Amino acid sequence: MSKANEQDMSFLDHLEELRWRIVKSVIAIVLCGVGIWFVKEWIIQNLFLSMTKVDFISFKFMCEYLGICIEEIPVRFQSNKVGSQFTYALLLSLVGGFIVAFPFVFHQLWGFVKPGLRSNEKQVVRGITWFVTLLFLMGVVFGYLVVAPLCIQFFGYFSMAEEFENIWMIGSFMSLIISSVVFTGLLFLLPIVIYILSKIGIVTPAFLRKYRKHSIVGVLILSALITPPDFISQIVVSVPIIILYEISILVSVRVQRKRRKAEMK
Repeated sequence: MSKANEQDMSFLDHLEELRWRIVKSVIAIVLCGVGIWFVKEWIIQNLFLSMTKVDFISFKFMCEYLGICIEEIPVRFQSNKVGSQFTYALLLSLVGGFIVAFPFVFHQLWGFVKPGLRSNEKQVVRGITWFVTLLFLMGVVFGYLVVAPLCIQFFGYFSMAEEFENIWMIGSFMSLIISSVVFTGLLFLLPIVIYILSKIGIVTPAFLRKYRKHSIVGVLILSALITPPDFISQIVVSVPIIILYEISILVSVRVQRKRRKAEMK
């Protein structure tokens, strides 16, 4: 067999492996989503609608430890499109399935990338699945307990006139919470992204330090987009992201230090 044919076979084998890993990931998400489908009523009542109640965990914490107490958010919900409740129940199941199956999904994708690494690189990234999962779940929890409640509280109380009543579409309500949770979870993966970019030489600690001020401005703008337009909410969301950015700088420094030691050998 010619060398070209061997390379073609190798390429096709890689595609086949990637295909099966994607199939396994999709199956895992669907199975977890099916499980969530059967408890969707409990999830809606205890994880979504509870965010409009005074006894929601974040509001209780704010009242007991920060002295910021709220009343029950005056909002009602409606569905005025055929099939909208089914559509968002399906969305809830799929997104929930993705969150639950995230460790397995990342493990599958990482299993495809890992064989292409050198032995010393494999040692460096040992346990990355657990770190990625931990950061993602931390972001999900932060989005659910901080970002989403702040948004719900602000928009729930906001009214241009007493005659205007907040009657939310269930789609916009659920989309707000789901997007806050998922995007914040992905945002918490910043140190991992910086680590990978540092490993391949695209990002350096000097680069990150040079553009630190620009990054802070970007974080504030991002916080303004995903949170209500009030100063406290933006600061609450911005601080963890800025801390993650500083952690990313330390991660990049460590990668560069190890690279220099390897070059000196």
